[in-house]
Amino acid sequence: MPSPSSAADHIQDLGAYVSASPSSFHAVHEAARRLDEAGFTGLDELQPWPAPAPAAPAEAAGKFYVIRDGALIAWVVPAGAGATTGFNILGAHTDSPSFKLKPKPTTGKFGWLQAGVEVYGGPLLNSWLDRELQLAGRLVLRDGSQHLTATGPLLRFPQLAIHLDRAVNEGLVLDKQQHMNPVFGLGDPAAEDLLGLLAAKVTGAGVDPARIGGYDVVIADTQAPAVFGAKDEFFASGRLDNLSATHAGLAALIAHAGTPMSGGAPIAVLAAFDHEEIGSASRSGASGPLLEDVLVRISDGLGASASQRRQAFAASFCVSADAGHAVHPNYPERHDPANRPVLNGGPLLKINANQRYATDAAGAALWARLCDDAGIPYQEFVSNNVMPCGSTIGPLTATRLGIRTVDVGVPLLSMHSARELCGVEDPHRLAKATEAFFRTAA
Repeated sequence: MPSPSSAADHIQDLGAYVSASPSSFHAVHEAARRLDEAGFTGLDELQPWPAPAPAAPAEAAGKFYVIRDGALIAWVVPAGAGATTGFNILGAHTDSPSFKLKPKPTTGKFGWLQAGVEVYGGPLLNSWLDRELQLAGRLVLRDGSQHLTATGPLLRFPQLAIHLDRAVNEGLVLDKQQHMNPVFGLGDPAAEDLLGLLAAKVTGAGVDPARIGGYDVVIADTQAPAVFGAKDEFFASGRLDNLSATHAGLAALIAHAGTPMSGGAPIAVLAAFDHEEIGSASRSGASGPLLEDVLVRISDGLGASASQRRQAFAASFCVSADAGHAVHPNYPERHDPANRPVLNGGPLLKINANQRYATDAAGAALWARLCDDAGIPYQEFVSNNVMPCGSTIGPLTATRLGIRTVDVGVPLLSMHSARELCGVEDPHRLAKATEAFFRTAA
């Protein structure tokens, strides 16, 4: 699949990617499908990995990817790569704030069928009300086999009518246990089986629900992404935090693999982790060993000693790409008075004095150079001093591996809403800057 060549093409392709990715497991499956089309080779962690093949100058010596649960690492080894060749890593994440299906998920009362769900991450609860929602994720059978499932429109969190809560517009308060129980039908909960619905919707063919041993299933909005605005300048979609960056890295890596590479090019890596929204502490999260495991095996294939691997890490750079905040016109007091990013003003360089973002002066200089090379603008983001600052995978990667890291991302409004908002231009610009990063010796 060719990389989108314009902002309009990129935003349509981003919409298609988001629609195909209602869960982190779907996101990596769709990424793998696109990588397969581009000639990448999927590898199995349980098997030996091939060493990069000899290649003509300016060609890739190898294009590979590996999946671990809801995470994916993909990379391009250039011709002439050696034991001390550095890695240029675009880090992103595949998960988004949502709700996760609990054990014994079929509940209900008063003739309603409801799903038992647990809050995942920090969603804006009110944004999920009165929407047609789906369940999506993976089912793992007792024999260990894994199957993707997605129901399509199935559930809804119904809001209480204003006639029954006259003060609702003065402040809506939602109890996560009492009020966030979506309805999915009418009947007797004892006679219905939500897992049976999920089993029937398994990709390809249904499975026997009695064989399900475990599941990782979340709720996702089903409304299609849309371009809108006076000049078609806005893009609304679920899961822009952070599929906007995962998609940008994917598009950039595929484009990079198909273009000539100069001598001394780094090993380009896309690292799309799971579980960022809940702290990254998992085997497929940025606090886990996944990225190091892959980098070690790549360097082993290049014949690196332990000391040479550390040289390669010292020559490496990570661009941690995660969504950030645009200035909100109705709440300007919540933003820094001097740094006020806008939609379509370019991707963000995210800065925090307390290292909630990993950007330092060297990282800022690299990002400025990359954006110059790509011919795009960028904007600086820093939090208002009285507003708590979120964090990203950037500090985790820098701390775990000692790799220099800079934090960037696409500016959004309505972050952590069921339907977020970005500018049409910014995701494409992030992809262009990432392409420049993949071919630049940092």
